[in-house]
Parts: sequence; C-alpha cells; structure tokens
Amino acid sequence: MRIQKVELGEIQIPLVTPFKTALRTVTAVNDIVVRIKADDGQVGYGEAPATAVITGDTKGSIVTAIRDFIAPAITGMDIEDIDGIMRKMQKAIIKNTSAKAAVDMAVYDLYAKNLKKPLYKVLGGNQDSIETDITISVNATEEMVQDSLRGVEQGFRILKVKVGKEGLKDVERIAAIREAVGKEVVIRVDANQGWQPKDAVRIIRAMEDKGLGIDLVEQPVDAHNFEGMKYVTSNVFTPILADESVFSPQDAIRIIQEGAADLINIKLMKTGGIYEALKICGIAESFGVECMTGCMLESKLAVSAASHLAAAKGVITRHDLDGPALCKIDPYEGGPVFEGSRITMPEAPGIGITYVPADFA
Repeated sequence: MRIQKVELGEIQIPLVTPFKTALRTVTAVNDIVVRIKADDGQVGYGEAPATAVITGDTKGSIVTAIRDFIAPAITGMDIEDIDGIMRKMQKAIIKNTSAKAAVDMAVYDLYAKNLKKPLYKVLGGNQDSIETDITISVNATEEMVQDSLRGVEQGFRILKVKVGKEGLKDVERIAAIREAVGKEVVIRVDANQGWQPKDAVRIIRAMEDKGLGIDLVEQPVDAHNFEGMKYVTSNVFTPILADESVFSPQDAIRIIQEGAADLINIKLMKTGGIYEALKICGIAESFGVECMTGCMLESKLAVSAASHLAAAKGVITRHDLDGPALCKIDPYEGGPVFEGSRITMPEAPGIGITYVPADFA
C-alpha cells in the first residue's frame, strides 16, 4: 500500500457554549482535515485545529505546510514504512506540529487499516474504553457552578476547571464549585499559563488550606518558564501537570529531569502526532511519570486518534478528551463512541472514522 494522494478540506462545527480560557475565547471548531488516498483505494483521515496562541499554527500555515512541503515529500511512500514517512515529514519542514499531526493521524489510520486492526491494538493496547473529564470554561463564578453541575448531571465524574484570569479570586471559584458538586467529583484546575510563579504558589496553597481536594493543577505559569514551573512544583503539595511546556520528547526529558512538573500532558497537536507522542510515553514510563492525553478544540476525528493512543498506553492514566462533548453536532460516521464521560473504542480497522463531511478540493 502506497500513498497516492494527500487531500485537504475544512470542517466547521459550532460549540454548545463558548470555550473560554485565560488565553482565548472560541465559539466553533474550525479545523483543517486531511484525507490520504492509498493506491489500493483505502483512505486515512486526520485533523488539525489552528491554535495559534499555543502551537503558533494558523489555518493558512497548516494548509501551506501540508500542501507544499509534507505531501510532496511522502507521496509514493509505502505506508508500512512508518519510520521513513515520519523522517521525511520532519525533514520537509520544521515546527508546524499541527500540520504534521493531521498527516500523522491519517498515516496511522491507513497503517492500521492495512493490518486490519483498530489502531489502539496496533499500538499495543487492549483497553476497550477510557473515561474523560469535561472542561468548565472560565466565567463568572455562578455560571461556572451551573456549568459544573450540568456536567455532573451529564455523567461526568471529573471536571477540568479553567482559571488564570483573576488571581486569588480563582480560589473562590473552585471553592464554590467544590461546595456545589460535593466531595466525590474530581476537580482539576487549568491555569493555561495565567499566573506568575509566586502567585501560583499562593493560590494553590490557599486551595490546599481550604481542603478543596484538587487532583492537579495544569500549566500554572508561562510555558517557557521552566524555573517557574519548578518553583511551583517544589512549593506545593498538589501535583503539577506540564502542558504547553511539553511539545517534544526533549521537552519531556527536561521537565522530568529538572523536577519542573509531576505529570505530563500529551497532545497530538503539540507533539506533531502519534509517532512523537509514543516517544514521550516511553520517556515518561522509564522515569515512572504518569501522563494525561489532552486535546485542543478538536472534533471527533482528531480526538478519536488521541483516544486510540490513550487506550493503548498504560502510562496515560488521565484523559482530557472532551472535544466531541463540547460540539453541538457529530457530523462523522464511525470511530469511537463518545457517551458522556465514557469513550468506547471501535473494533473497525484504523481510527474507525468512515465518513468525513468535508469538501476535499
């Protein structure tokens, strides 16, 4: 099976409610989709969101990277030559991790289809379902409380609450949510780089003093401030999760060796796809560090690929794969089944998506 053609399209899906973090506000998924055709007629699918504030990638840069650099480099290659394809893609253009992730997904989709197995089994897993949290956007406290209660009513037992805009007022937000949802619901806090190191320690300690039982705090300070991350990690009891600080295997090694975080969040849009994400999994496992699998504002297509990775690797113990739950509609056919917090893996070969409603011009 050889790569015959790489095609690009676009998909737009409205969100149930605006997605708000310390970095941005978004009202719809508006992503580039990739379809790779093989010479035997089979197709593989991938997806990339333009998340410029995190990855630096725009829709234009994603399209240009794939159309003008990556596609010419890998067209004609044997789909079984995963290492060769990924090396060619890395050499074709630097950075552009979202573009690479979309192509990587489509390649792995075809690779697993060629083996006639679901991707998570090809990657070495046998876990047929996983549980995701749901994201609570940063808003006025009462609105966040109502959103949290709604999430619990929908069957989510884990909330990931966005903060990072108003310092110590974030403690009041989390305290109000904890009082409303009770002690049994897991609460994770995501500051999206919104705090300064000393402020982060002050805020997290205040949450600890109030006994709010926070599972973890994600990316409390600027992504490039490794010293600041280490300062926070060393001065609080709550586990610290590195997200935007970890794009590459090299970043993961540095974070772990410097003690700059307790956990690592793997997102395919940061790593450039499954191939590099697997390296981070191996590094984390060798150091005894647990990982989370997360997503940007992605639809079911990209989140399905991340779910296959999550179901395959035991070192991934937490899952933040709620993208489909945030969308008003599911326009796809096939793939994992997303029912509330439960993601059930398909037995169809590849990622499992059989229909993507995009105009592949």
